[in-house]
Amino acid sequence: MKYFLPIILLLFATASCKQEKEKATEPVTSKVELQHGSDGYQLLVDGAPFYIQGAGLEFGSIPELAKHGGNAFRTWRTDNGQRSGKAVLDEAQAHGLKVMMGIEVARERHGFDYNDTAAVRRQLEDIRQQVMELKDHPALIIWGIGNELNLRATNPKVWDAVNEISKMIHSIDTNHLTTTSLAGISKELVDDIKERAPDLDLLSVQMYADIVNLPAYIDSCGWDGAYLVTEWGATGHWEVPLTEWGAPVENNSTDKARFYKERFLTAIDSQREQCVGSFVFLWGQKQERTPTWYGVYLEDGSSTASVDVMHYLWNGSWPENQSPAIDSVRLNGQRPGENIYLKAGSSYPAAAWTTDPDNDAITYKWYIMKESTDLGDGGDLESVPEVLEGYITTAQQAAVEMRVPEETGAYRLFIDRKS
Repeated sequence: MKYFLPIILLLFATASCKQEKEKATEPVTSKVELQHGSDGYQLLVDGAPFYIQGAGLEFGSIPELAKHGGNAFRTWRTDNGQRSGKAVLDEAQAHGLKVMMGIEVARERHGFDYNDTAAVRRQLEDIRQQVMELKDHPALIIWGIGNELNLRATNPKVWDAVNEISKMIHSIDTNHLTTTSLAGISKELVDDIKERAPDLDLLSVQMYADIVNLPAYIDSCGWDGAYLVTEWGATGHWEVPLTEWGAPVENNSTDKARFYKERFLTAIDSQREQCVGSFVFLWGQKQERTPTWYGVYLEDGSSTASVDVMHYLWNGSWPENQSPAIDSVRLNGQRPGENIYLKAGSSYPAAAWTTDPDNDAITYKWYIMKESTDLGDGGDLESVPEVLEGYITTAQQAAVEMRVPEETGAYRLFIDRKS
């Protein structure tokens, strides 16, 4: 039986009574080119057109991506701390996937000073060694020079450094393209890139709910070259309503899947004259505000409805077994985002109304977490709040009784559905 999961989140506050094994390959370099013709821009890999149907993937399943019809993935660094870049490329090659290999470039918001010429030079030489090690691998197609270097940055010399890195790469690797991934886009930013980093082969942009406006932004910014969308997906935690106590209200998994489909068709697939592909975020799971916000998989490896949608978008047909859909959910009769205040230590009803596209039986798992207080910036590492055990006091079904923790504070109620 195949399992699919999630997810519903209810935010509430308590108050007092007052309130695979890796496989090596022999390197045979692929030749990657960017062609501009009457129909617009097109990537060519070994002379054949290649439209990127990809995902951001660091610790997620490469075989699952291939199974669902993806043809590429991007990383954020050449060594993710668990596996080397070569090991990642080898597994990609074994499953017929191509890779935009990320290169970690220091960020101003983390304290790096781009006026420090010696530090910039050391960084360039370190990156040279990374490129030399991986440049001939057949799974490689693009070098991603840094990620969101513009985020909370003020020194435009970062783009001078990016340009020098790109020039260095092109001097030792004539087979692959270079890009840098931007957090959003503006005319000022595009003008800086044009002036200071002209060696880049194409631009990469990362947007979430606002991606529906990306075609208009590309036009108004005067970018007439090729571009990629290297992160897109769920509505960002900075783009949603907040509760009265400042917690962002997460969309449920069914709404997320609908947004994935709408955003891809509206802002990515319709722009093929300039947009040569995209990488959905995130093929895997991570903690960012919640453990379910951005990943299309759960921590136990179970897939969500967003995987079903990406399968459809990449293949033109739905997977054999789809995730259950959530129609509605209530906690003490209230919907998510309705500023739910509950009395500490008291019990309240919670219920979910769900359907399954395949008419499979659905099982449920409800659990409570404290609202996260370890809030990173720009995807920085966050710790996962612990699951509070013993507060679902009835059998795990579509309707349950929940006892509120004694400690006054902000909490989230999650429900996983499997079929």
